[in-house]
Amino acid sequence: MESTKPDGISVLINHKWKIAASIVVAILLFTAVIVVLPLADGIVLGLVFAYISRPIYLKFKGHRKIGAFVATMFIVAPIILILGSGIIEIINQITWIVNNQAQVIGGTFDFIRNIDIPENIHQQLQQITWDVSTSLLPLISKIAVVSYAQAIAMFFINLLISIIVCFFLLADGDGLYNAIIKLTPKDQQSIVERYSYHLDMILNGVFIANAYAALFVSITSLFVFYAFGFSHILALATLVFIASIIPMFAGYMVIVPLSIIRYFDSGFQSAAIFFAVASILIYAPPELVLKPYLASVKSNIHPLLLMLAFLGGAFVGGIAGLFAAPMLLGALAAAYRVYVEQVQAEESPASD
Repeated sequence: MESTKPDGISVLINHKWKIAASIVVAILLFTAVIVVLPLADGIVLGLVFAYISRPIYLKFKGHRKIGAFVATMFIVAPIILILGSGIIEIINQITWIVNNQAQVIGGTFDFIRNIDIPENIHQQLQQITWDVSTSLLPLISKIAVVSYAQAIAMFFINLLISIIVCFFLLADGDGLYNAIIKLTPKDQQSIVERYSYHLDMILNGVFIANAYAALFVSITSLFVFYAFGFSHILALATLVFIASIIPMFAGYMVIVPLSIIRYFDSGFQSAAIFFAVASILIYAPPELVLKPYLASVKSNIHPLLLMLAFLGGAFVGGIAGLFAAPMLLGALAAAYRVYVEQVQAEESPASD
């Protein structure tokens, strides 16, 4: 008797409309991704801001819109003010360096010549400075070919998008989560719920404790830098924020170079006073008070992996990549934890 099992061609013909619909949906999704890709920075920042401001939002139980507004204004607004102003100032400085390369190199050589060190070290430093400048400055010039006005405009648009995304995720996030659960097959809903729980806990640990400490450090650094007469304090505060939010990094990566520069400009005593004041006022409160208070908020992901994710994401995707890469790492970690739980659940009846 001949087999009545349908062949592959027959299956394709019988399901041609489902296949066509799937292709159309895939094309639409791909088109949507292409359309919103220029706004990726704002979308990712909005998601991060929603996590950071959610502890404030949760204080307003039963008043979702008010809670979302208050959390957005009192947590997100200071971060945007510091990051926005600082990044614009950094872009201005990079543009100035690109347009005044000879002056930058000459000023660096003058600074080296004024350092009281042996002549052979002088020559080595000047050679290193020349080698670095001749390789780095042309690279910066190539990166800066993008229209300055267009870059600034897109930056402000993404900041506005981040505020809107943050507000609506806080106000309507539960509804979005419930809609995703309803779209999931019933036999898979428990897995999706467990995955969402683990992912939420991981992202809380990645962003909340570090972000609150970095926000405190960057705001305090504004006053310290201003009191000691540093220029470009918004750019410096932004660098402190970015360095403080990355695990295994710290604002000392900014403070130590500034202390060294102050040593050559004003002497050892002035540099030591600045370093001591910056350490006490900027880093003591978050390390001794804020981080221990938020110690329960942990991602349980090794800090080295998070550091690599932050840095790698920043190099690949800029601002969006800086925060999207840790999210991807958290998504993989959450999937692994759900898998481990599933295996343990299947093995436990057998062991009993």
